[in-house]
Amino acid sequence: MRIRGLLILLLSALVAASAGAAPAGETEPGFVSLFNGRDLTDWDGNLDLWSARDGAIRGETTVEKPAKGNTFLIWRGGTLEDFELRLSFRLRTGNSGVQYRSKDRGNWVVSGYQAEVANEPGRAGFLYDERGRDRICLVSEKVVMDEQAKKQVVGSVGDLAAIKATFKLNDWNDYRVVAAGNHIEHFLNGVRTIDFTDNDPKGRSFSGILALQIHAGPPMLVEFRDIRLKALLRPAL
Repeated sequence: MRIRGLLILLLSALVAASAGAAPAGETEPGFVSLFNGRDLTDWDGNLDLWSARDGAIRGETTVEKPAKGNTFLIWRGGTLEDFELRLSFRLRTGNSGVQYRSKDRGNWVVSGYQAEVANEPGRAGFLYDERGRDRICLVSEKVVMDEQAKKQVVGSVGDLAAIKATFKLNDWNDYRVVAAGNHIEHFLNGVRTIDFTDNDPKGRSFSGILALQIHAGPPMLVEFRDIRLKALLRPAL
């Protein structure tokens, strides 16, 4: 599985290069750019709601074009196993998320781990389980999910007020997600927001797809850019 994931990322890099996408810079060795900045090559979703504009992936719903349920733009370039993901997002209304190691349920419906995207300090950065265990690790928490899917808050990654202060309202924020084995960390603007260890054999996932979310509800607009991925070696459990 690990070798297959590394080969997929290598093939994705070759595809991106042939399409004219700039690979990750010299300061980010090992990273592959997943979005070419011009179109939705390698991405799959409802094109009434998703587009590429001004160097960003744009998800937008309106009164005329609503989302009837949570809908996703799925990266078709491969699957994620152990990885580091970096991207920037800007959200004006509504809420969104970044799915990883997730399951494709068909018709652009996705379930699994989600890094929360919200234009709200203290909310952006938490870990959600879409169509699963709900809010499994809130901002500032260090959590261990036990074998019976019971959440245990075992510590903190920092002061919640201090984490909130780093968030940029109505502006671009930088997301970093690191998943290695059953251990997951989220970072916003360089500050760790969650630390999560998943010992739940039924709920956890070690491999799956990457996707971006448009949430059902009132009209919303979300943008993503500078999406880069690096494969990691899995630690022993």
